[in-house]
Amino acid sequence: MGSVKVERIDHLGIVAGVIQDLGIIEMINSRIVPDEREEISTGEAIAGMIINGLGFSDRPISLTPQFFQGKALDILIREGVTPDMLNRFKLGRSLDKVFSYGCDLLFSEIALSVCQQEEIDLRFNSLDTTSFSLTGEYAPDSDEHTILVTHGYSKDHRPDLKQVIQELMVSQDGGVPFMSKSHDGNASDNDVFRERSAAILKEAKRSHSEGVGNFGRTTVSGGRLQALYFRECI
Repeated sequence: MGSVKVERIDHLGIVAGVIQDLGIIEMINSRIVPDEREEISTGEAIAGMIINGLGFSDRPISLTPQFFQGKALDILIREGVTPDMLNRFKLGRSLDKVFSYGCDLLFSEIALSVCQQEEIDLRFNSLDTTSFSLTGEYAPDSDEHTILVTHGYSKDHRPDLKQVIQELMVSQDGGVPFMSKSHDGNASDNDVFRERSAAILKEAKRSHSEGVGNFGRTTVSGGRLQALYFRECI
């Protein structure tokens, strides 16, 4: 009598199905071209981290293979993928490649492609910032593109910890995030919103497009975007 092998999918099958339907792995691989010597591509490694993050988010990245033990990876990612392929070295190299390409750029390109594919209405959008507290020293890096991890106004009420700021724009049609940018931990909302409004005005004039934006607590449309330069509440 043959042996029976039981593998679980649980709720992860829904997430993997969405990743596959949207073509996220293919979009990543088209920007970060796989090496023919790799067992799994960067896109597949990122997909594994997304799936892992929904059930193992408080565990070290080195334990990712442990998380995937007993999971049906041939369904979640593709046939032939095993847990040991998603080791810390592969995931670390994949993150390095994403950093070299540009984390915010990669996210925004994929998110905008998904919005177009799913016909998300991007005429009405909301923009805001949040802070993420971090532990550790985080000595300044010589890389001019690296954001500064430092003390700033803590939105999660941990002024004792250093932080970074994330700017995120979402559509009011479904609340889908499609633009992300990371900032220094002491970045001011005034400066972030002023920079973003200038970029929006420039693009609106170039493309002659119309739209409505909600910046923090301020809603603007058309020519009223220019008021963002002077409003105290931003």
